[in-house]
Amino acid sequence: MEQDYLEFVVNVKKLTGIDLSLYKEAQMKRRLMSLYEKRGFLSFSDFYKGIHTNKELRMEFLDRITINVSEFYRNAKRWEVLETKILPELIKKSSTLRIWSAACSTGEEPYTIAMIMSNLVPLSRIQILATDIDENVIARAKLGIYPERSLNEVPEGVKRKFFTKDGDYYSVSEEIKNTVQFQVQNLLSDPFASNYDLIICRNVLIYFTEEAKQILYFKFSQSLRSGGIFFVGSTEQIFTPSTFGFETVDTFFYQKK
Repeated sequence: MEQDYLEFVVNVKKLTGIDLSLYKEAQMKRRLMSLYEKRGFLSFSDFYKGIHTNKELRMEFLDRITINVSEFYRNAKRWEVLETKILPELIKKSSTLRIWSAACSTGEEPYTIAMIMSNLVPLSRIQILATDIDENVIARAKLGIYPERSLNEVPEGVKRKFFTKDGDYYSVSEEIKNTVQFQVQNLLSDPFASNYDLIICRNVLIYFTEEAKQILYFKFSQSLRSGGIFFVGSTEQIFTPSTFGFETVDTFFYQKK
């Protein structure tokens, strides 16, 4: 059984880029055995053959191991403000924007940004950096395949243009995937690049202590160029933005002075 699971871990990494050895072994084994027994498999090697040949089963397996709490166009009204008010002003200053999606989880956020940007400039001019501390969610993001529930807020026209339906799952188009570069990064300990026009960090800072938040606000501010925008989640309002060199331009949008 032990060797069977270790071979499964190696094969899954080759197939998907996801490294199961980063998870607690006993817990992951239990979670996966309940899935493969439910699907009628008798061993990890048989289960691997199943997920290798059956895309639907592979997606079910990925869903089981990466808990996905993100969605495309999450809090749609804020994305509307970004598209109609914030981005047009940024594009006036520079036709090629430097954009960073920090703590991007499984990729819905940076891909959403790319889809919105595509309404304003050609896709060839869009380059988005997306980072997360968890290399497995980065691997999942690069695959660009999502369950239907992740697309609840996506406008029908966007869905038709940039997604391909495959069973119960949707694949993001290659042209959108090509606009995003994914990297592993620890926000608290790793250095930040600079001269960004737009930094998006949503629904993450709520998990940090007040002290850590203060450190991150300063780091994000330093990473923006003058006039750049910091976009936060709907529970993450900055109450004293001037402390960090920001001024409020709209709800949850802060501009570096």
